[in-house]
Amino acid sequence: MSDILHHMIASGPQRVAPFSHAVEAKGFVFVTGQMPTDPAAPNAPLAEGIEAQTQRVVENLKIVLGGIGLSLADVTMARIYLTEFERDYAALNALWPTFFEPGKLPARTTVGVTALAVGALVEIDLVARRP
Repeated sequence: MSDILHHMIASGPQRVAPFSHAVEAKGFVFVTGQMPTDPAAPNAPLAEGIEAQTQRVVENLKIVLGGIGLSLADVTMARIYLTEFERDYAALNALWPTFFEPGKLPARTTVGVTALAVGALVEIDLVARRP
């Protein structure tokens, strides 16, 4: 019997590639990078700007986490990918702390990339831990 769980969240964002929304092993949960697509309208145009796209990505991450009984408070690590790093890094940094309790930010890596799926400006994946 495997102690690895593969989670697909019925109300979660539509997948843009073959993957599980999250994979859980020994209390750690690895959440696949989410895009700024709207689960209710997956083919709708993406929101304009890094702030709106980041907000949508975080909402999608919350849907996935909530679908397995977790929240952003359980996040230990975030990886953020930006297509316009120099332009969007400061705006992302200003918005990022608003998603978490004061003084309880997860560890984080942010990198610039040449492109993301669906033409997104931002993608975020997470590592969380069950309490």
